[in-house]
Amino acid sequence: MKQLIFPRACFWRAAAPPSPRAFMLLLPLALAACGTLPEPFYGNPGLEAARLAIPPAPVLMVPTPTAALLDDKSAALYAQDLAAALVNYDIPSIAGAPMKGGWLLTTSAKLTGNTVTPAYAITGPDGKTYGTQTGAPVPAAAWANGDATALAGAAGTDAKPLSQTLAAINARIQGSNPKSLENRPPRIYIGPVTGAPGDGNHSLPLNLARDLPGPDDLLVTNAAQADFTVTGNILVSPGQNGQIMVELDWTVQDANHRKIGQVTQLHPLAPSDIEPYWGDVAAAAATEAATGIQQVVANAVLKKGS
Repeated sequence: MKQLIFPRACFWRAAAPPSPRAFMLLLPLALAACGTLPEPFYGNPGLEAARLAIPPAPVLMVPTPTAALLDDKSAALYAQDLAAALVNYDIPSIAGAPMKGGWLLTTSAKLTGNTVTPAYAITGPDGKTYGTQTGAPVPAAAWANGDATALAGAAGTDAKPLSQTLAAINARIQGSNPKSLENRPPRIYIGPVTGAPGDGNHSLPLNLARDLPGPDDLLVTNAAQADFTVTGNILVSPGQNGQIMVELDWTVQDANHRKIGQVTQLHPLAPSDIEPYWGDVAAAAATEAATGIQQVVANAVLKKGS
């Protein structure tokens, strides 16, 4: 049996973050790119989970403030500005009325001399205040007049510390939740492999199922139970000297179908190496892929707890 080292090139990368506009458009459905704020402030855990205090609701509602020293039109504009600014920090936020069982960011303001200072409170589904934040002072005249530039600037300035407060709240809740990924091994489901010649669509996931589980990762056979799902796509193109170039792309998604990373393997092979049977090539490829997939998952779990 010949010795195979596969692949000659193997690397993994995180998915690129979405643009703010795309992020807002995808929020009601599901998110499909990498974000910086950990669960559970993004995604859609389902109707039942949305009713629970832990995990928190997936979307932060920003209602029109009624005690922010703004007229109705300006107050509504500020809620929209604040929600949009939070999205820039990967906080799924929508300007609108509070939702039952949801998370809420309320705004108030205090006049001191020639400045107005916004203040914020973060309320959980249980009605408990989980955090507060004082905003940066704004010239009183611009604030009272509802100056659009001043309001957008205030929202943009306050969004960063608010995102940090939200992340700290999330970490605190996750740390106290025994079902959190901080307190148990992640569950991984191996989905379909497509595009492989020969028996690759069958032999590759079969071998990956052997190599992927370990002390830090559990393999599950039900996608609904998984924290992460791995799927594979195989591309074959003509190579040199009668060989073919085989590219294996392993995509890792979280439970909300967000792409969190990808492991790519490249290797020149003889056609007879993978047709009709992959054999040792599938075993070697799976061993190498498992290492990269485990690293992608480990990075995702670490980010959730940061």
